[in-house]
Amino acid sequence: MGQKVHPYGFRLGYTKPWRSRWFAKYGYAALLHEDLKLKENLRKRLKAAGISSIEVDRPGNKLRITIRTSRPGIIIGRRGSEIEKLKQELQQKTNREIYIDIQEVQRPELDAQLVAESVALQIEKRVAFRRAMRKAVDSALRFGCKGIKVRCGGRLNGAEIARTEWYLQGRLPLHPRRGAWLPGPPVGAPPRPDRPARGRAGSGLRRDSSPAG
Repeated sequence: MGQKVHPYGFRLGYTKPWRSRWFAKYGYAALLHEDLKLKENLRKRLKAAGISSIEVDRPGNKLRITIRTSRPGIIIGRRGSEIEKLKQELQQKTNREIYIDIQEVQRPELDAQLVAESVALQIEKRVAFRRAMRKAVDSALRFGCKGIKVRCGGRLNGAEIARTEWYLQGRLPLHPRRGAWLPGPPVGAPPRPDRPARGRAGSGLRRDSSPAG
């Protein structure tokens, strides 16, 4: 009971890439902690920039950081002054050659991390949590989202007993990994011995079109 897999790790290698891409025969633990500390410091420093994800590559002794953000102008600064300052600070801390790539999130209303941070920020500003959740759901559906689930937990509205409330709109299948399906045989054909008859649930069903009677 209660054995749950992280949804990102569940899809890793199928539809989701690794957030840190490097290989080390020696000093793996030190590089791992350097990655974690680097990401934590960047999230704290660039909190106002709407950071969606931070990815790290280590080609040789270099360090390439890819930041996906909804407000790239805050990170870059006027004529690139802020990003140059950030690059110099990271080079002093890590003693490596730093490259920083900024990628803009075109539709932040459809990014799960940014939507969650937006709801949390509204609750910190004393906005009613139901209103913040409904606003996030409505804006995501308006931008073409097929399904969204927002859940808030804790002492909501200052209640003494903590509880959890959530909203679900549209389709949100949790288990399937997109791209991991094997196509099943055509309708009415026997299964081939070299390939299991697997596919989406109900793919082998067909409606009987013969007239009644």
